[in-house]
Amino acid sequence: MFDLLNSGGAFMYVILVTSIGALALFCERAFFLYGKMNLNMDAAFQRVAVLLERANYRAALEEVNRMQGHPLGRTLKSGLLKAGKRDKEIEQAMQESILREMPQLKKRINYLSMLANVATLLGLLGTIIGLIAAFAGVSGASAAEKQQILASGISVAMFTTAFGLIVSIPCLVGFYFLNNRGDHIIDKIDEKSLALFNILSGLKREK
Repeated sequence: MFDLLNSGGAFMYVILVTSIGALALFCERAFFLYGKMNLNMDAAFQRVAVLLERANYRAALEEVNRMQGHPLGRTLKSGLLKAGKRDKEIEQAMQESILREMPQLKKRINYLSMLANVATLLGLLGTIIGLIAAFAGVSGASAAEKQQILASGISVAMFTTAFGLIVSIPCLVGFYFLNNRGDHIIDKIDEKSLALFNILSGLKREK
């Protein structure tokens, strides 16, 4: 492996460091979004809805307290604490909660897209510098040696472009993978907060 890295020059090591950083970031965000945020939100909300249909606010609040490690639980709790208040107050409380949760769900994901671009640009920069060095090397060579030196130099320079793309493509795939997961969680929370608002609003009208 070190022979391959050495064949592309110093920029290969910079791209390697970029790839290690991207991998660490992806693993941390994937663990958070797919591990810590792993909750069947439909089933969890259904349990709360059943309790509210029985007008059992205390039990519903206890149920959402069990979900305090998940943004859905915190958002539903903010709505339940406003139960009996004006519709606008209930809606605003849950919207504020969602706005607080969104940055945590999307945190650092954009860095993967940035690292993908950095890896690509580093590869291109390494190639350009390698080509400059190759052309400079042939200036003092004989006619018979020029073709061999130039071909060898171009081959070495292209390693950085290839390595940059090898790092960049998985970074972009990982970015869309995690970004879509974050969007899915946010959409689900929006959906359930609206459902809770409708339930609370309906219960007030029945009184």
